[in-house]
Order: sequence, then C-alpha cells, then structure tokens
Amino acid sequence: MIDIPFTLDQLRILKAIAAEGSFKRAADSLYVSQPAVSLQVQHLERQLDVPLFDRGGRRAQLTEAGQLLLSYGDRILSLCQETCRAIDDLQNLNGGTLIIGASQTTGTYLMPQMIGLFRKKYPEVSVQLHVHSTRRTAWSVANGQVDLAIIGGEIPADLLDSLEITPYAEDELALILPTSHPLAQVGALPIEELYKLQFITLDSQSTIRKAIDRVLLDSSVDPRQLTIAMELNSIEAIKNAVQAGLGAAFLSITAIEKELQMGALQQVRIDGVVIKRMLLQIRNPNRYRSKATEAFCNEVLPIFREKTQ
Repeated sequence: MIDIPFTLDQLRILKAIAAEGSFKRAADSLYVSQPAVSLQVQHLERQLDVPLFDRGGRRAQLTEAGQLLLSYGDRILSLCQETCRAIDDLQNLNGGTLIIGASQTTGTYLMPQMIGLFRKKYPEVSVQLHVHSTRRTAWSVANGQVDLAIIGGEIPADLLDSLEITPYAEDELALILPTSHPLAQVGALPIEELYKLQFITLDSQSTIRKAIDRVLLDSSVDPRQLTIAMELNSIEAIKNAVQAGLGAAFLSITAIEKELQMGALQQVRIDGVVIKRMLLQIRNPNRYRSKATEAFCNEVLPIFREKTQ
C-alpha cells in the first residue's frame, strides 16, 4: 500500500492559508502558532518534494502543485465531513448538521420560515443557511458543500448533468403599487397600461433582475418597454420606495406577503396575465443524503409547496 505523504491537518492548514492569504492569518484562524503552521508546510513540501507556495510576494500564493493539492484536499476534507455526518445520523436526528442553500429572494423570505418549522420538530439538529446567487448556490450543491437548495434562477448549463433538479413550486411575481395610486383599486390592469407606469427595479446587472425580466418576457410583458424610474440595490429598498409613492414594481409574492397583509402595498392583477416562475429543488445525487435532509424534504418542503399554490 502506498504511504500517504500528507495528513488531514496539513490539508486543513493548506486550505486556511489559501483562504486567508497569509501564514499568520491562517494560524490565527486555526488557533495555532505561526511557527507551527510554517513547520507543517515545510514538512508537507519535503514529503511531496515540490514547492506549494510562491514566497516571492507579500501574499501567500499557491504554486501549480499547491493548487492541485488544494483541489484534491477540498474533496478529501469534504468526504471526511460527510463520513462524520453519516455516523452522526446513527443517533436518529439527535444531532448533526443540515446545510441548506437558497438564492436571494427564496433565502431571505421563504427559507427562514421553513427552518423555523424544522427546528421546532428537530431542535438538536444544527441548521446552516447559505444565501447566494443561483449560480453560486448550484456550485455549492454540486461540490457537496450544501445538502440541498431551493432556487429561483437559471442553473448554469455546465452543472445540469451534476445535479438532481426537481420542480418545487410556482412563485408568482406580483405587480405592486402604492395604496394611494389611482390604479391601486382597479379590478384588472390592461397590459398596455404597464408601459405608462414608472417602475422601480433592481440594478440591471443583478441576477434577480435578469431572472425577473426573463419571466416577464415569457409572460408577454416586454421589460424593455417598461419605464425605469429608479434602480435600487435591494428588495427591501424597492418595497420602501413603492410604499413612499415613488413607482410600481414587480416582486415575488413571497417577498411582500407581510406588506400585503398589513395593507402597506397593493397588488394589482394584470388582465389575462399571471406572471409566475418555477422554484427548483436541487441536490447532488452522488452525495450522502442524511436523515436530517430526508426529514426536511419529506416533512417541511411539502407544507410550503402547498402554501405557494
């Protein structure tokens, strides 16, 4: 059997240096001394007989060999964590960790409710929520860093074969107006009237904005013909701007549920058009599926699927 020329601790140190950019900050993050980190790197380079860092610059830069080892090291450490979690599962949900991913709107407005229900049923399970763009979330699932995710955007084409993708629920995009707007109480707004409104949107480079524009176009609403009065950098800012009477907006119904109940915003129907997008559940079919993941999928997700219908 071939002797393995590195330890898990050395892989953790390598990963920490790459993440922190210096031996000192890596040592601080691992709660060890800098000389101990330097000594482990020296041992590792001697065992592998290759330099792992280019020490010429101010920041610790990995060599090609270092990058290769880091890539495999990430996978090794991830598999070790997965092994520990599988063993923890033998405790029958009396511990362990569930890592959930979500795109921005879903993670901000829907996932906290789901996690709250799950934690009531399984208080001993630690839950982590990672909220990022759809692309980054999909990569995290594919790499095994996240157990499952609910996303609302478009999955990168190069990940389609690596993921198990299941339609989860339809999410309606609502047209919202200030309650004082002259059109706020109309029964149904003709589609051509949309192009006379002043709209508040996210920045044109925002992934959420691009996703909304695609859904509008699929629903016979041309986003290029909408008059954009303001571009803001958050959904909360858009809601506040609409409440202040500065314009109209298209937002996910899950993001404005509370404001609609309180009467702070007015949803207006569009004549003959219902604008919806499909939320997707994604996971890596080749990764271990923990009991916590199974419980979340079987006991929590169906409840919220019914609420969105």
